Amino acid sequence: MRSLTSIRPWYLGIVTPPLAVATTLAALLTLSPPASAAPAPDVPTVAAAPEAASPSASDADAGAVPDAEAAAAPADAVDSPAVLARAVHFKGAAFDTCQAPPLATMKAWRSSSYRGVGVYFAGRGRGCPNQLHLSRSWLASVDGMGWRVLPIFVGSQSPCVRSEAKRKVRMGSNSATQGRTEGRQAAEAAGRLGIRQGSALYLDMEAYDAGNAGCARTTLAFVRAWNREVRGQGFLPGFYSSAASGVRHMEQARRAGQSDLPSVMWFARWGSGSSLYGEPSLHTDAWRPHRRIHQYAGNVTETHGGRRLVVDRNTVDAPVARFRP
Repeated sequence: MRSLTSIRPWYLGIVTPPLAVATTLAALLTLSPPASAAPAPDVPTVAAAPEAASPSASDADAGAVPDAEAAAAPADAVDSPAVLARAVHFKGAAFDTCQAPPLATMKAWRSSSYRGVGVYFAGRGRGCPNQLHLSRSWLASVDGMGWRVLPIFVGSQSPCVRSEAKRKVRMGSNSATQGRTEGRQAAEAAGRLGIRQGSALYLDMEAYDAGNAGCARTTLAFVRAWNREVRGQGFLPGFYSSAASGVRHMEQARRAGQSDLPSVMWFARWGSGSSLYGEPSLHTDAWRPHRRIHQYAGNVTETHGGRRLVVDRNTVDAPVARFRP
């Protein structure tokens, strides 16, 4: 994401009888993206930057071996029906940028194809902790203009985070307690800004070495505790990370039957088109319907209505912030 430096074993060898091999191969064939994947939105095109890290065997968590039942397991099994009923969904193009822009810029950018905006509303790991414009009234104003808001919380980062800039905010060994505390901080900060229950809050976890088993366990404990607390406060927990690290790690945890996983998946893969449902790190049936965001380009300079910003580009089909009863 803008302000951050993200972006950018599969399966353990197992010995099975011939029938099980056939069954496993049949299940694996379902991992190919469907021919009817959603088309890319109508957004400006530029030469996208490459991913900072490409997928490799070292990015995988060796503990996740899927079976057919796990591959079809829903990601939202623990979300409250009451919370889901209050959720506001948005489908379209969104941008995110380090500093919430002035209202005049937000008004000018209504001339663009974007209708959603990612806002870094809280967290000790934000690249722009001093938000000059972000406030309860700013959010109410952009909502009134017709913008859909994606609230992003940048908290403690993985112990094996790849970005040097984020190593000063790495989580400690008691990561579950830390995740619970920061989940509560996210919910409280959202409430102060007028973001109502039923909204999605997105945890930003920058790219990390998910192939480091100890680090992966520590990180997953933090994410799960953050999710539990955010859900308990009446919100939907989302998760942003590199497709090659954090997102792949969450998918492996899902396949292994792990609980307390994110409700929404925001994956960063640059230079690969803007499709939501062709991501190879995710099973095609996982985190859907209306549970995915794809950040497909970053650090792009755009001008609309005479106002220039450096942004990341996203395709969205997911819940957003809710400001009205």
